[in-house]
Amino acid sequence: MSLAIVHSRAQVGVDAPIVTVEAHLANGLPSLALVGLPETAVKESKDRVRSAILNCALDFPPRRITLNLAPADLPKDGGRFDLAIALGILAASGQLPAESLTSLECLGELALSGAIRPVQGVLPAALAAREAGRTLVVPKENAEEASLASGLTVLAAGHLLELVGHLTGQAPMAHYQAQGLLRHTQPYPDLAEVQGQLAAKRALLVAAAGGHNLLLSGPPGTGKTLLASRLPGLLPPLTEEEALQVAAIRSVASHTPLQSWPQRPFRHPHHSASGPALVGGGSRPQPGEITLAHHGVLFLDELPEFDRRVLEVLREPLESGQIVIARARDKVSFPARFQLVAAMNPCPCGFLGDPSGRCRCSPEQIQRYRGKLSGPLLDRIDLHITVARESTALSPPQDSGESSATAAARVATARDIQLRRQGIANAFLDLPGLREHCVLNDIDREWLEHACERLTLSLRSAHRVLKVARTLADLQSETAISRQHLAEALQYRTNL
Repeated sequence: MSLAIVHSRAQVGVDAPIVTVEAHLANGLPSLALVGLPETAVKESKDRVRSAILNCALDFPPRRITLNLAPADLPKDGGRFDLAIALGILAASGQLPAESLTSLECLGELALSGAIRPVQGVLPAALAAREAGRTLVVPKENAEEASLASGLTVLAAGHLLELVGHLTGQAPMAHYQAQGLLRHTQPYPDLAEVQGQLAAKRALLVAAAGGHNLLLSGPPGTGKTLLASRLPGLLPPLTEEEALQVAAIRSVASHTPLQSWPQRPFRHPHHSASGPALVGGGSRPQPGEITLAHHGVLFLDELPEFDRRVLEVLREPLESGQIVIARARDKVSFPARFQLVAAMNPCPCGFLGDPSGRCRCSPEQIQRYRGKLSGPLLDRIDLHITVARESTALSPPQDSGESSATAAARVATARDIQLRRQGIANAFLDLPGLREHCVLNDIDREWLEHACERLTLSLRSAHRVLKVARTLADLQSETAISRQHLAEALQYRTNL
């Protein structure tokens, strides 16, 4: 047969669209043409494939070979198509049975010796192959990652000859069996290690229970970073679907997806980070910090030190849960449903309001410092907390407060109430959801409206107060929002 078809997968953001590799052999002078919008690394694959086939003592047909990577309008890059191209040539030249390739999808870069090298972005391809009902052939180094897609049949090949022997029936390969796949976790820091800061711990608990964004403001050394690092340990465990999404993002970003499987990510970019580093970008768009923090926590320390234009790009992802990166040829969408925790000093020197009286900043300097943060960005942060200086006693008190395990149990109960009631965390309620699940009696509604007017809160802020009040009620397992919940929620909007 002079025509063979092999299936593979491209990488576009965190998606893996199907690519059909068509190999056709015709009479004429020996040549090899590769079409289908290949980029440089794909164009070079014809030389790698030729050497690999010859070094495996297989025949490279001396005919006119045409390779088409369909669809033709989808850019192809990287060495991930080498294995599919080699199998297509071998099947078209009769060295492999073409019918053995119909139920396979192949990923892998070929060495000149025929060894199969690992590629990145295998997990999204594995999930797509599972949906298509095909077996996925991957390099051995990528096999454990591909096995995260439960229910997928995986063949792990280390060499081209090994795969040829399997497809011809001479040396069948066993399906890959994952070993020790389920848990690669590190213990989270314990909340009980934080000395004092009862109000901040309470806000941290509320933020975890409802998925709310949090801003910590206070002098240096008061434990803002310490508190932020405890938040992931309070959040509920990832579901299987969420864990696969997090691992797929790490796979696309060239990070080892099994390094902390299946933990919630905690990203802590430096304040000198650029816009593309934070939201993603590049000529070949890659995920940024907000995508790497998907289903986890993004911690921005020294918030006013970030470039204001960088911070402003967070506004849309905080609302929509995704970021769209537009380039000349196409648009790539990355998920970005993260929980923002930010920390800042109250003034340039950091000691405004400190009992020591060390602050010498003028009102103009303080206003200019705080003016680096826009109102629309602050509006999207539900909880504003002032972290005061605690005692400098080096030995913590005997009762250091609630542990992470105890607090996480309370958070899990509140989250379970929310999921049963509305299917999502309170922070993600839309306007119809607010009207349905955050109902107030007439007296409390009028009281809240007057309070918002006195505090000059925007309508968005008022809605976020309602969401926080709903979370406070859920923490107490109460079906109705009371005046007490509204009053505490309002306090979290008046601390900055």
